[in-house]
Amino acid sequence: EPGEVLGAGGRVINMIDVSNVYMNFFLPTEEAGRIGIGTEVRLLLDAAPEIAIPATISFVSDVAQFTPRTVETEQERLKLTFRVRARIDPDLLQKYITQVKTGLPGMAYVRLDPEADWPDFLQQTLAE
Repeated sequence: EPGEVLGAGGRVINMIDVSNVYMNFFLPTEEAGRIGIGTEVRLLLDAAPEIAIPATISFVSDVAQFTPRTVETEQERLKLTFRVRARIDPDLLQKYITQVKTGLPGMAYVRLDPEADWPDFLQQTLAE
């Protein structure tokens, strides 16, 4: 804005690629082992909790997070979690481009059984 002052090392502009919007979340070992690339996900953003955003798994970390100091028993290994990324389809993003925001918090729901129906609160999704 005219007249604003930027401190040394300050950021003038923040550029993002809105064709590649995703949410990172964490799954326990057991669930992370059951999903694959392309697994269906529904994202509910805190800013719009009434609309489920369809997404798919695009990444599963090969390294566990939140690792206990020593992993010696099966119970301890089950406490490990893996970072997972759910990506929103670029065509869907383009359709709603004026509403795309980054950094919004929310919840990710993963359908572990592809034959199972989504619960009612995840049925209403953005039109693709």
